Amino acid sequence: MKLPSLGEFEELVLLTVAAQHDEAYGVSIKESLEAKLDKKINISAIHVVLKRMYEKGFVESRFGGITGERGGRRKKFYVITMKGKQALDQQYEIRTSIYQQIPQIRFS
Repeated sequence: MKLPSLGEFEELVLLTVAAQHDEAYGVSIKESLEAKLDKKINISAIHVVLKRMYEKGFVESRFGGITGERGGRRKKFYVITMKGKQALDQQYEIRTSIYQQIPQIRFS
């Protein structure tokens, strides 16, 4: 079964959701990616990708409890679904097979 494709940024966000397992939310994803990529990321971009992946069935979400430190707002946590994991596996296989086709190149 061919799954919907993942763009590069979608793949990075989905990998981060999977890595953070049940603790992934917008700001934690943003901070993790900024540290890994060493560049600033707009939180809106994260939310757009999460919504798109939710619509594709790659993630599910739940709301956390209300906290005073967030002014009564709840965090929205994300977890990867089986379909999302299959999409990541598919991407990994494609990238690995292409990478393995690179001949031994010497750079002098």
